[in-house]
Order: sequence, then structure tokens, then C-alpha cells
Amino acid sequence: MTSKVIPYGKQSISQADIDAVIDVLKSDWLTQGPQVPAFEQAIADYCCVEFACATNSATSALHIACLALDVGEGDTVWTSPISFVASSNCALYCKANVDFVDIDLETGNMSVSALTAKLKLAKQKNTLPKVVIPVHLAGQSCDMAAISALAREYDFKVIEDASHAIGAKYKGKPVGSCDYSDITVFSFHPVKIITSAEGGIAVTNSAELNKKMNRLRSHGITNIPEEMTEPSHGPWYYQQLELGFNYRMTDMQAALGLSQLKQLDNFVKTRNLIAKQFDSFFSKHNMQSLIITEECYSSYHLYILRLEFSNQEQQAKFVEQLRSHGVYAHLHYMPIFLQPYYQQLGFDELAFTNAMKYYHQAVTIPLHPTLTEQEISKVQNTVKNLYQQLNSASKSTPSQ
Repeated sequence: MTSKVIPYGKQSISQADIDAVIDVLKSDWLTQGPQVPAFEQAIADYCCVEFACATNSATSALHIACLALDVGEGDTVWTSPISFVASSNCALYCKANVDFVDIDLETGNMSVSALTAKLKLAKQKNTLPKVVIPVHLAGQSCDMAAISALAREYDFKVIEDASHAIGAKYKGKPVGSCDYSDITVFSFHPVKIITSAEGGIAVTNSAELNKKMNRLRSHGITNIPEEMTEPSHGPWYYQQLELGFNYRMTDMQAALGLSQLKQLDNFVKTRNLIAKQFDSFFSKHNMQSLIITEECYSSYHLYILRLEFSNQEQQAKFVEQLRSHGVYAHLHYMPIFLQPYYQQLGFDELAFTNAMKYYHQAVTIPLHPTLTEQEISKVQNTVKNLYQQLNSASKSTPSQ
């Protein structure tokens, strides 16, 4: 046993980050001040995209992204089952139906072949989705060119859930450029690549979508004369045009995000260097990680191993042992359709064979820029040794 546990993810906060927040605390603005639009512009510039709408979480950003694309009752949204529940909950918030597309077992991302087959069948049944939400698992982009081509063929909109993937690239361009989607969403939760404590952002090349999302994040209110239904009553005047939400980011969060953004490329570079060390080590011991395709540069939010276990009890024991030895292993993710809330919606796990197989193989191990060489070595050797012990014990146990 050990008292110090290496977390699977961890924020890296510098003195410059702290000073940036303190500057806001000393200023006249704590909530909706100049830091929010500055952060939005900086993200837009970084991603080579036209517009950015900052929110208090990526969940909020996904919700208003769906609403901006007019997702509502009677519509259907498809996403990946291997994700956090927010990727599908956002559609349910809009009273739409949700369905899932099976994954590619090698990458963990949405399978283009499964999506193609599902679309063909849905067209025959007149049940095509209004929106598809590919999830860039662990920081690697899905095959967005292929998904975009299917979007044109089958007439659906695309929201990239890039909560894991700020700083990643696809075909040489930043994830978030929206070359292959209508909207892309990022997360700035503390375990993500950069943090604003809590926060998210939706980026787009559509002025109309950006305008809708800006209004929806702030109660559906506008003070722009051109958007109002009648002439202004005075300088105090604003109008609520629709039912929106209080999803705004604060200036304190934006200041932290702006400061963190300056370190983004270094954070991602460090994550990739550590991932390469892991790849080299684990491949020598016949332990497979998710593969990164040639057209992708991953931000490596997570490092996920795919291991063979005789049953789920053995998998759980392995994770528990790692934690007890000071390596906080985790699992990203249990398929969403296995969650009790989703089970009552009637999903059949047999329709998602790769997602189920992935679930019984996946183990997330620590990866973040603050890992020391000593900690990297400890993670590698602890994972290797405990996995080998587990396999040896399994082979020596007589079959029943």
C-alpha cells in the first residue's frame, strides 16, 4: 500500500495562471467582462475558426449546440456509446430521441462502416438522424472527412464532441476548424488538456449558429437592436426572444483559460512524449493501447490500454490493485446504454458488439504533463507486473 496516488489526470497551474485570476479579482469585472470575449477570440484564432461561444461547461455547450441546430421533440440524435453521458444527454435535454453508433475497436472512435450501415437502414425506415455527434475519444479525432461526406449524402448536421481534443489535429489542421462539421465543442474541466476550472466552448464558422448560441447561453436575451421585435425603449432595454439558460462563463474562468491556452502546445507535446514512452514499453510486453491513425495528431487527454481479461471481475480486480499500489487507474467509458437511465429506453447491447468488447478490455492509466520520470516508470512497471501476476494466477487456476 502507498499513501501517494498518481491520478489519471491532473491540472497544471502556473504562477502566471494564478496572477491572471488575481488580476480579474482586483478588476471591476468578475462575471461578464472583457476576458470572456478575449478568450473566445483566442480559441477561435487557435482553431482557425470564425466564431467561439464560451459557456460554463462543455455539457452546456453541447446543449445549446443542439438547440442552435433546431434539435427538438421528434428528432433523433446519434452519438458514440463510448463517451461521458453528456454526449447523449444534450439531445435528451431538447426532448429528442437518442441512438448510438458502434465504435471502431482499434481507435475507440465512432466506426464509419457502422455509421454507413446504420444510415442506409435508417433511410429505408425513414428514421435518419437530424444530428450526429462524433466523440473524439482520448484526444484523437474521428474520421471527420468520411463522416462529413455521409452528412452531405444523408442530410444531417454534425457536432464534434471534442471535449478531449483541444490541441489535437486532423489532416494537419486544428481540431475545431469545423471544416467537416457545423459546430465543435471543447471542455476545460480540470482533468482536460487546459482548464478554466469549469467551462466549455462551442466554435463554428456560421454567424447564424454563433448568434443563436450566444443568445441561448444567456436566458435567450438580446440587446442587439437588429434582433429585437420593436424599437428600443431606451439604453436599458433588452428582449428575451426565446427560453434560454444561464450558461455563461465568468471573467475569472476566461482569464484562467486564456493563461492556460499559452501553454497548450507544450502540454500536448509533453503528453505525446509520455504516450510514446508508454507505447514503446507496453508493446514490448504484449499490451495494446488505442492506435492513432496517420491523419491524426492526438492531444492524448487519456491513455487507454486494451487488455485481455477472463471476466469483468478480473478487470475490476486489476484496477483495484493498481489503485492500491498508488496508480489511479480508471475506465473511460462504460457504454452509455448500460447506464440505468438509458436501459429503460430499451437499447440492445447486442447491437454494439465493439462497444461491449471495448468495455471489457479498457483500462485508463495516468497521463498528464506533471508526471515525473519516476512516476512514469512506476506506472509502467506497476501495470506490467500486476497484469502479469493476474495472468499467471488465471492460468494456474484450474477450470471448473
